[in-house]
Amino acid sequence: MAGKRRPKRKPTGLHASIAGAIPDRVPTRKVKFFVGLFLLPVAWILTQTFFTAFARTTVRDAFWITEEFWFFFLGADLWLVIFFCLPRPLWIYVFGHELTHALWVWLMGGRVHRFQVSKEGGQILTDKTNTWIALAPYFFPIYSLLVISIYGVAAIFTDVTPYCRWLYGGIGFTWAFHLSFTFWMIPKGQPDLAYGGTFFSLVLIYLLNLTLLAILLIIASPGVSWEGFARDLLGNSADFSHQIVRLAAKL
Repeated sequence: MAGKRRPKRKPTGLHASIAGAIPDRVPTRKVKFFVGLFLLPVAWILTQTFFTAFARTTVRDAFWITEEFWFFFLGADLWLVIFFCLPRPLWIYVFGHELTHALWVWLMGGRVHRFQVSKEGGQILTDKTNTWIALAPYFFPIYSLLVISIYGVAAIFTDVTPYCRWLYGGIGFTWAFHLSFTFWMIPKGQPDLAYGGTFFSLVLIYLLNLTLLAILLIIASPGVSWEGFARDLLGNSADFSHQIVRLAAKL
């Protein structure tokens, strides 16, 4: 007896819309809305931990005078000048946006049937989509990953230690590229955000971007360790829980 043929999944379109077009159909979002509510305390605790660690290492360890700090922010400032004072390279952003969608489709075991990019917007057609695929361009800075990958490959063949300052400058430049276009695109009513509900999507995007920024801080700053950051995170979580219990007791 011949085995049953698996039904083909219907391709789904994922868009980067400069004009802010909204798709006709979106999945059920009520559950994700409540998940977003439960993620708010997590976002608050991570925010408190990150800025406490950043302020502490800046003052105590003089992180603000290190090459890593200055070249990161010089790269970021350079991009911001380009973003606000020169014509914005929309095609480059849209290409990276759709390429990130495609990369996450492949990571999730899906297939990309069409890849379309222009300065007016872009689209991929895929047989698989989920929250991670839909929101990937908003929390996964693909051009920063490209800079890190080039540096890592170069390190295999030569000593790149003298050029680490340019690595941080490149990360700052591409990270600012990622964040500026993310903030610029979100108010345009992106279909990607509508997939799981705008509120849930924004909370998750903020949380994941801050997580990546915390990882960069731990790697770049000699005064912030993985153990110390985790200890502060647990301490702030405990303090937040105690405040909630105390507030509930007063009600």
